[in-house]
Amino acid sequence: MNGPRHRIFIIAGEASGDLHGANLVRELMRVSAEHGRSKDGAAASSLVVQGWGGDRMAAEGVQLLKHYRELAFMGFTQVLLNLRTILRNIRLCKEQIAAFKPDVLLLIDYPGFNLRIADWAHAQGIRVVYYISPQLWAWKENRITTVKRAVDRMLVILPFEQEWYAERGVHVDFVGHPLLDEIANTGAAATGDEVRAADAPIALLPGSREQEITRMLPAMLAAAAHFPGERFVVAAAPSVPAQLYAELIGSARVEVVAGRTHALLRSAKAAVVTSGTATLETALFGVPEVVCYSGSAINVWLARRLVKVKFISLVNLIMDRAVVPELIQHDMNAERIRAELQRLLHDTAHRARMVADLQDLRVRLGGPGASARAARLVWKSLNEPAERPGTGR
Repeated sequence: MNGPRHRIFIIAGEASGDLHGANLVRELMRVSAEHGRSKDGAAASSLVVQGWGGDRMAAEGVQLLKHYRELAFMGFTQVLLNLRTILRNIRLCKEQIAAFKPDVLLLIDYPGFNLRIADWAHAQGIRVVYYISPQLWAWKENRITTVKRAVDRMLVILPFEQEWYAERGVHVDFVGHPLLDEIANTGAAATGDEVRAADAPIALLPGSREQEITRMLPAMLAAAAHFPGERFVVAAAPSVPAQLYAELIGSARVEVVAGRTHALLRSAKAAVVTSGTATLETALFGVPEVVCYSGSAINVWLARRLVKVKFISLVNLIMDRAVVPELIQHDMNAERIRAELQRLLHDTAHRARMVADLQDLRVRLGGPGASARAARLVWKSLNEPAERPGTGR
């Protein structure tokens, strides 16, 4: 093997981070192998990656120390109830990083946890790269102080984020959205109604955490009962026990698929989606959708006072207008879902406008290649000389 070993410690705290982290690690291994090519042309990676994440990251060569399933605390009340566990996890993570002595700490989203680790790592003289920005433009803008102090390079995936961070003095690069990579990896996405079969399914995406699935799926199923001639398919999160879905679904006439969300979206003619990354994922497959969200009373009360954006879905935030309907809290009920789904299926003009807007969204996010662009920037950070005096790095 040529050259020194490079060490990266990576942290992804949820399913979407595991997905994007896996794609990024795959590209990093490729870049490392190219730089480690021997005189006879053989490629050999010099990269060692440890960290926290999921099965996808482990499959790409990450030495997994903790699974994100143990970190899925959603909302203000869940965080408070599990505060001792969270603090214990933070201590454990710091110990593991210190023992590994990485050249770069690579953080993926998950800001409540990752920004605390970033601040500590900065004090240890560890270079910090953050991939997939915390949504500070939506809430907790005061965290920008921590980002400016502790993050050496911010890699953002939404076009408006680059200007937002640059205006606040952060070293920022826009790399494009990694969901386009994932879609490209599984074949060309359908982007028009002409490829949707009349008997195509309607996708129900109730979320990836048990708390949100328990809250969202019953209303989705109740709405589906009003469409006896349609085929409904629930996209199950692989990390959630199948028993939970079985208990919630009961005798409802729906199918369940696990770990096959993209295959489902490729054929679906409409979708009902819990707010989160899945709303953008659905949009990039050209599937007209209804976005839903309902939280506990205290979580929503706090969010309304803290969150500063006009929309909750990434689709509407990126487009800066109401492209997809958003049913929030009391509006998130079976009757409202049924009405919006009826429009998507039978209001031709409404559907056509949404499909055209979703095509425009893809253009705004650029083409595939985000993971490769991010990998090159992470590799650059690995090989940049240390600039912090007194750290020995």
